[in-house]
Amino acid sequence: MKCRAMLNDSMSQSILVSGESGAGKTETTKLIMRYLTYVGGRAVLDDRSVEQQVLESNPLLEAFGNAKTVRNDNSSRFGKFVEIQFDKSGRISGAAIRTYLLERSRVVQITDPERNFHCFYQLCASGKDAELYKLGHASTFHYLNQSKTYELEGINNEDEYWKTKRAMDIVGISRSDQDAIFRTLAAILHLGNIEFSPGKDSDSSKIKDSTSNFHLQMTATLLMCDPDLLVSSLCTRSIHTNEGIIIKELDCAAAAANRDALSKTIYARLFDWLVENINKSIGQDVDSKAQIGVLDIYGFESFKHNSFEQFCINFANEKLQQHFNEHVFKMEQEEYKSEKINWSYIEFIDNQDMLDLIEKKPIGIIALLDEACMFPKSTHATFASKMFRNLSSHPRLEKTKFSETDFTISHYAGKVTYQTDSFLEKNRDYIVAEHCNLLSSSRCSLVSGLFSSLPEESLRSSYKFSSVASRFKQQLQALMETLSSTEPHYVRCVKPNSVNRPQLFENQSVLHQLRCGGVLEAVRISLAGYPTRRTYAEFVDRFGVLVPELMFGSHDERALTEAVLEKMKLDNFQLGRNKVFLRAGQIAILDVRRAEVLDNAARRIQSCFRTFAARKEFVKTKKASISLQAYCRGCFARKMYKIRRETAAAIILQKYARRLLLQRNYHEACSAALLIQSCIRGFIARRYFSAIREQKAALVIQSFWRKRKVAMLFQHYKQATIAIQCAWRQKLARRELRKLRMTANEAGALREAKNKLEKKLDDLTLRLTLERRMRAAGEETKLVEISKRDKIIETLSAECAAAKLSARSEHDKNLILQRQLDDSLREISMLRSNKILKAEEENENSNLKNIVESLSEKNSLLENELSTARKNSDDTMEKLKDVEGKCTRLQQNLDKLQEKLTNLENENHVLRQKAFSITPKPLPEKFANSTGLTNSEQKRTFETPPPTKYPSPIQHSTGSRRARLPVERHE
Repeated sequence: MKCRAMLNDSMSQSILVSGESGAGKTETTKLIMRYLTYVGGRAVLDDRSVEQQVLESNPLLEAFGNAKTVRNDNSSRFGKFVEIQFDKSGRISGAAIRTYLLERSRVVQITDPERNFHCFYQLCASGKDAELYKLGHASTFHYLNQSKTYELEGINNEDEYWKTKRAMDIVGISRSDQDAIFRTLAAILHLGNIEFSPGKDSDSSKIKDSTSNFHLQMTATLLMCDPDLLVSSLCTRSIHTNEGIIIKELDCAAAAANRDALSKTIYARLFDWLVENINKSIGQDVDSKAQIGVLDIYGFESFKHNSFEQFCINFANEKLQQHFNEHVFKMEQEEYKSEKINWSYIEFIDNQDMLDLIEKKPIGIIALLDEACMFPKSTHATFASKMFRNLSSHPRLEKTKFSETDFTISHYAGKVTYQTDSFLEKNRDYIVAEHCNLLSSSRCSLVSGLFSSLPEESLRSSYKFSSVASRFKQQLQALMETLSSTEPHYVRCVKPNSVNRPQLFENQSVLHQLRCGGVLEAVRISLAGYPTRRTYAEFVDRFGVLVPELMFGSHDERALTEAVLEKMKLDNFQLGRNKVFLRAGQIAILDVRRAEVLDNAARRIQSCFRTFAARKEFVKTKKASISLQAYCRGCFARKMYKIRRETAAAIILQKYARRLLLQRNYHEACSAALLIQSCIRGFIARRYFSAIREQKAALVIQSFWRKRKVAMLFQHYKQATIAIQCAWRQKLARRELRKLRMTANEAGALREAKNKLEKKLDDLTLRLTLERRMRAAGEETKLVEISKRDKIIETLSAECAAAKLSARSEHDKNLILQRQLDDSLREISMLRSNKILKAEEENENSNLKNIVESLSEKNSLLENELSTARKNSDDTMEKLKDVEGKCTRLQQNLDKLQEKLTNLENENHVLRQKAFSITPKPLPEKFANSTGLTNSEQKRTFETPPPTKYPSPIQHSTGSRRARLPVERHE
């Protein structure tokens, strides 16, 4: 109805859900929002659509703003006004959420059997996330264990935690912001477990023990701030004066109050940030012309102990009740007066005096409370005495008998007694500079964003006062202005019983709620008045069909309206200046009669249209059936002629096909036999050729091995002869040296000869050392080459063995293929006999064709296997050829190495011959003695290298001039 009114009249609507605490306002609001999102939803559903975000904002705000109270397990501890915006086509284009008066004191103080906000219990039951933040069971935290109720019946806290996270994802809160939110909640729980003990001075305090220190460190870690700065902000207070800053120590009670104030401030700002981000994510339509607002605010509360929160909640309900009275009673009766109809004024209960008592300036309760909060030395007693002194004559305010500070107010729903013990503390909303400086320096962007920089005037004092009640009054005034600009609709929720049990109704309680909510008064006025009213244009436009004879040529809408009502024989209606007023139930009679007229007209139109459609369908069907019959007869005749032609052609085709198939099978069998024979012959020839090649390769390897053994034996003999020759020449040289020493007589000439000989001996020794080094290097290179050659021979033998194995495997495969071919030939012969026997049976032609095709496929497979076998044999032949080429190359390399070795041996021999061809002249013994050389020194000078390092001399190169020339050049 509200959506239709909004679309038809382009007027914004509002729905006010009210009732006592626990009457079902929150669930009713969720049902209304679900209906509105369904009606105004888009065709394509998405998890991040505006409709889904609006719906998912409910469980998210419930987790952070709802808690268990004495009367309700899911009581809203804040007010909420959801403004859903629609575009011209009636689709949801945006939304905005406004909140009112979050009960911040519940964060730090609860009574049994109530609970704190749901989000704390959900976080403690989150499993791995709770372990990440060092959280345990809810009973281990001071802010939660003040009540022994940790679980709600039928609700799993862990499941609710994951639902809350899913709602955050849908609303558009990023994962990093989600982690920061839950980290902040965990920090609040750890902050509540910090305890204080007296410090060195009587009015100072410090952290009590290691447990409190652990919670302090966890709080600083989770908030990403400095632990020392956190301690100083909790245990001290700075006062800014003209002379400077004074640091004042706080005692244990003041430090605990400071801690609780920090917790409440953090949670309140986190809740405001959450609402702000939900609004940013959903988005608002600036161009929206129509909107529907849904108000879900706390219900009227009256407990055994009522504090500042209940006072503000009941004040909000008084405001809403006044709006209801103005809309239902005052405005309706004023409209009767403006339309100048016969009407007797109905009395109703007006609560304007109640609102004046609370909010009127300068002597209203809120004004007196703000005045008391502005004085530091004011107490609840001074506030109560001043209130009774100024407002004692008010009829709705009473003073209790057994307390000097408690007062009773007669609300529209009944009398409520308030205790003023904590009115001043809860009304003071201090902005603590130390707290703001602490958290604005946090490394977490979310926490530092909650506490922006303070203005200059707040820096003059550590505490800046702000009235909660005045701010709430301003919010209510703005809400009333919003509701006044829309057309309101009221939903009254009635609580059936006070024990929260199903199927149980307390009649007196229900009647009391209906009476206090003004429902009975509204029913009474509706029965006595005219609840239905329409402008003349609207009435004629809707009900003019009842008098069609008067609609043509008449332009007086009031006369037409009166004619319609007289024709329908309705009494007790009133015709005003611009509207017609009808009693309860009369509009229903007009709607029934209008529906009958429209139904009759619709039936007549439908009957004519159905006759026309049926006749048109019959003519169309008749023409189609005639055409279809002619077409079917022609198709049948053509089909019979086609069948006869196909049978005659099939006989001819079968005759030629049989002949062709038999001829093809014969040729395929012949070609397959020839191919198999050629393959087998080629395989036998290749195997014979490979055996011959292997035998030749073995002979080559044996010849090289025998040659190597003979060469090694020759080298051994050669080294032995060199050793003998060296020993004999050494003996001759010593003998000649003795002779030279004996013949040396003259000192001067002999010294010169001796010097020359010494120089020659030095040259010879240098040449001998060089010759030794060259010989050693040559032998090392020879050994390396020999080892490489041995490895190559081993690899060649391994490749030969692999080639033999592959040849054997190919032989086995060819045997298997031969067997398969024999089997296929047998099958072909059997199939030929079967074909000849069953050639005249037409039903088995298809089977024979399939068998022949399978055989041809098998033959093709066998041919492919034969071709692969051929390729494999060709590959093995190529491999063998490569191996032979490698062997020939190795042989050539060995020959070259042998030639190099022979050349080196020739050069070494020439050098040795040249060295020993220079024989010294014999010296006389007297000159030999005069040189001063001993026999041992002479032996060392003419010592020859060991015989194993000299190659054997080559006889044909001795004394040749051509062999000496390159040796001299080399030297």
